[in-house]
Amino acid sequence: MELLFATKNPAKVKSYENQLKKYGINLKSIRDLGFELNIKEDGKNSIENAYIKAKAYYEATKMPTLGMDVSLILEELPEEKQIGTHIRRINGKYLSDEEAIEYYTKLTKEYGGKLTAKWVYGLVIYNEDGAKKYMYSKDNFYFVEKVSKKRNPGYPLDSISIIPEYNKYLVELTQKERESLNKDNEEKEKVINFIVENIK
Repeated sequence: MELLFATKNPAKVKSYENQLKKYGINLKSIRDLGFELNIKEDGKNSIENAYIKAKAYYEATKMPTLGMDVSLILEELPEEKQIGTHIRRINGKYLSDEEAIEYYTKLTKEYGGKLTAKWVYGLVIYNEDGAKKYMYSKDNFYFVEKVSKKRNPGYPLDSISIIPEYNKYLVELTQKERESLNKDNEEKEKVINFIVENIK
């Protein structure tokens, strides 16, 4: 069975495709389609944007579609300065990986060199049965102004995110260290189960 992931980000696809293959699900991305829709992602939060993407691509392709979006909350910022879903689109410009790192390190410096961060994820599967929704969050990490030399293409902020359990950059964690972060593993398993249960 094919599932369209409404993203162009290869890192996002890679993070799910091997596990989904075990269930006979072949994950495709927008890049595999040969066309791209011009979608206005104007939802108030990550779940609304995920819904907008999933519905639009399902209607265009009739393939079961997974939409995903994420909001960023930075504890030290006042409400009017919160990033929300516009993590890469700043002042009307879409930031490259390096531009995103530069922007967020500058912001972190403005607030004393450390920002307590939280990701809030919204996932929507859209198919002939309509929409199924799932939300989860990742916290217990913070941004710093000093940047790791390592990069995770598609996830630039991994290079400024410190994981307190190891006092290391997220991008520098070994596979074993990543696997030891139980909450992350549990959430990933729940996401896989959500996908499998709602497209079969």
